[in-house]
This record gives sequence, C-alpha cells and structure tokens, in this order.
Amino acid sequence: MTVRDAERGAAAVEQVRAGIDGPGSAESVLLDLADLASVRAAAAEIRDRSGDRVDVLVNNAAVSLGPHARTRDGFELQFGTNHLGPAALTWLLMPALRAAGNPDQPARVVTTSSLAHRTGGLDLTDLNWERRRYSPTRAYGASKLANVLFSAELDRRLRLDGDPVLSIAAHPGLTASDLLNNALARGNTWKARVLVLPDRWVSQPVAAGIRPQLLAATGPVRGGDYLGPTGPFEIRGPAGPAHRSAAAQDPVLAGELWQATATATGVTPDPGLRPAASRR
Repeated sequence: MTVRDAERGAAAVEQVRAGIDGPGSAESVLLDLADLASVRAAAAEIRDRSGDRVDVLVNNAAVSLGPHARTRDGFELQFGTNHLGPAALTWLLMPALRAAGNPDQPARVVTTSSLAHRTGGLDLTDLNWERRRYSPTRAYGASKLANVLFSAELDRRLRLDGDPVLSIAAHPGLTASDLLNNALARGNTWKARVLVLPDRWVSQPVAAGIRPQLLAATGPVRGGDYLGPTGPFEIRGPAGPAHRSAAAQDPVLAGELWQATATATGVTPDPGLRPAASRR
C-alpha cells in the first residue's frame, strides 16, 4: 500500500498483517499524489519491489472540499491529487500490469470516483481555477468526473491495443470515511462543516462502502464497467452497476482529458493509441 507518512504507514502495515495472515502480507511505499516527483519515485520502487508485476492497482486516495490550494507542481489540489497523480501512476505502472496479466486472468486498474462526479463540469481550459471563482464542491466534482472519464478512456485504449488489462471505475456511495474530517483539518471550510453531520447520519460503514472497489478488483467484471452501491440513489447497498452522468459518457471529452493529462504531468500515456479526433 502507498502512504504519505512513514510512521502512520508502518502502523497500517502492522494492522493489516495482524488481521490477515501474519508477516509478509503487507508492505508500504511512500507516495504523495500531489507531487509528481514522488509519483515517479513510487512507481519505480513498486516496479522494483514487485519484480515488475502488479496484479491490481486501486487508485483510491483523494482530498475533498478544502480551501483553494495547489500541489507541489502548481496544480489545483483536488484535481492534481485526485486525477493527475493517479493517472500518472497508472501510466508509469502499466508495464508491470501488462506483465502480470494474461487473457484468462487479466490485471486490473480500479479507479475510485464518487457520486459527486455528477455535480462537476470539466473545463479543460481552466483546470487550475485561475479564471473562475473557486468552488471547492465544483472542483471536487470535476476531479471525480475526470476519474470516470480517465477509466473509460484507459479501457478503450487497452481494448484497441489488445492488452490483457482491465480498467474499471467504482464509487463507494456515501461512506463514513475521514474525507470530510480531513477537509475540516485543512481549512475548516463552511461547506465541509455543513456536510459532516448529514454525511455521518446517512453514510454506510467503511466495510460496506469498499464493496464496489473490492468487486472491481476481484469479482466478475468487464473492462469499462462502473460499479457502486445499488440501493436508492446509489447511497448504500450491495455492489453492482452504477450510473454515469452524461458528461462522464462523452468519449471526445475523455480523449481530450487524456491528452491534457499527458501535457500537465509530462508522463507518456500508456497505451498511446487513437487520439480523440479519430472517433467523431
């Protein structure tokens, strides 16, 4: 697992080892998704320590609803952490995913989105909110929309390339994680304060919220699937097919985001086939 803090990471590793099957069942790698140099270093370390074979990559880390801030590379913090960092990591690990998979048991990339993807538009001309008045909720929604679009575009290119790797997106519904509490710790924005109590009242436990990601990582799925809770409004319930917004189904926007992501991160896309203009 990847961690930003070595001490907390060591504690998490011990917790996993104690709860599963003893020493050797978990390791940690330092990674800050808000720092592209850290992303490159972590990808290299993962490939080295895994023998260049990664069976499942779950892009799950996120920040939400804090004040306007920037990553180490100058990107808007939510978009940079929630989309650019994971996308770069995915591309950098693709050789290891490709090496681990085969047609009978393909490797998988699981990208975690959110119900909030339905609330965010994606302005590719102003990804860092330099022209618009900053909105934490809209910026978070945009980053989660980018997650769904990236997962779909990755699947399209993998299929065209004949790669034995699956790309699946999933969302946890409303889950009692520390996401909003962390937003409060970063800046105590009024929107985070307003959402914390309703979130606690209606959210499902983390053990239930992770089911769509677990299904995506280990269950009978197809490349391009989008999964989430199947209860009312996809807030909670058993994992199953989820609904994308209209923007999340736009193949041209997905291709344009792919290219904008490559330009922003400086990471070569993998696979690198078929620009967006070819699918009109």
